[in-house]
Amino acid sequence: MVHVRLMLVLLCAVAAASSKPTEKKSRVHAEEPLSQLKRDENNFDYDHEAFLGGQEQAQTFDQLPPKESKRRLGIIVGRIDVNSDGYVSEEELKAWIHAAQSRHILQSVQSQWSDFDLNKDDRVSWEEYKNVTYGTYLEDPQVDSEYDYSHMMARDERRFKVADADGDMTADRAEFTAFLHPEEHEHMKHIVVQETMEDIDKNGDGFIDLKEYIGDMYTMEDAEADPEWVESEKQQFTEFRDKNKDGKMDLEETMDWILPTDYDHAQAEAKHLMGQADTDKDGQLTKEEILDKFDVFVGSQVTDYGEALMRHDEF
Repeated sequence: MVHVRLMLVLLCAVAAASSKPTEKKSRVHAEEPLSQLKRDENNFDYDHEAFLGGQEQAQTFDQLPPKESKRRLGIIVGRIDVNSDGYVSEEELKAWIHAAQSRHILQSVQSQWSDFDLNKDDRVSWEEYKNVTYGTYLEDPQVDSEYDYSHMMARDERRFKVADADGDMTADRAEFTAFLHPEEHEHMKHIVVQETMEDIDKNGDGFIDLKEYIGDMYTMEDAEADPEWVESEKQQFTEFRDKNKDGKMDLEETMDWILPTDYDHAQAEAKHLMGQADTDKDGQLTKEEILDKFDVFVGSQVTDYGEALMRHDEF
């Protein structure tokens, strides 16, 4: 049975082949899309889905009475205030959000672990991963010739080998986390860039030119004008992506694009929350200020994608 990860890849491929994108897609790996909704400053629907971890979690949260939400958020405030001075600083917020992101990733890996650790030895071998993910194809390579499973499997094996630090072709939880979430690990980032280059570089010259860059996000149909964002992306490519102005992106320029190091999402979120709740503008938050804006905070990464609000045993 083909694993759900592979099915998601196939569904994306089908969607791309059968319809023209109406909005640009992003290759930036610094953070996955937080919500499929558009941000609306007049309500918190985007924030609830984005920072609670999806539509289902947001709907669950919506059923919590405000009084209970505030009570649980008050407990979380005490955990964020690590120096116990009665205030939450921007740095404490940033540290909490970073930790929440890490917990989210670890929980994601944990939820998949038993699916792949078939012999229950607390390790996932390449053979186990391959059999779970590509089992149907391995049993009968001719069962579906529409997709190049062999190419996908080779790419996975290459990534697995890089994540496998000790080279024994089995992954412990840390190595498997690096395999599933390579953008979060420094030693894996070149694989993310290489895979991106292979996807976009249609002429195989080892670079991404403007046509390939735009073509990865958008396919123009006959007699249609390009959306405004396409022109904006062309300008982005010329002015910022192509740093050496040779008309194409090399590996280093591609890494700067998809794995930017000049933007810290946790820092940006911390600043956003401070701006929303710091009513006296003293650069720090009291518990009262946070609770006054509970509708903002419970829709934020500060609450561990909302999971902390849902775990009754912690409150």
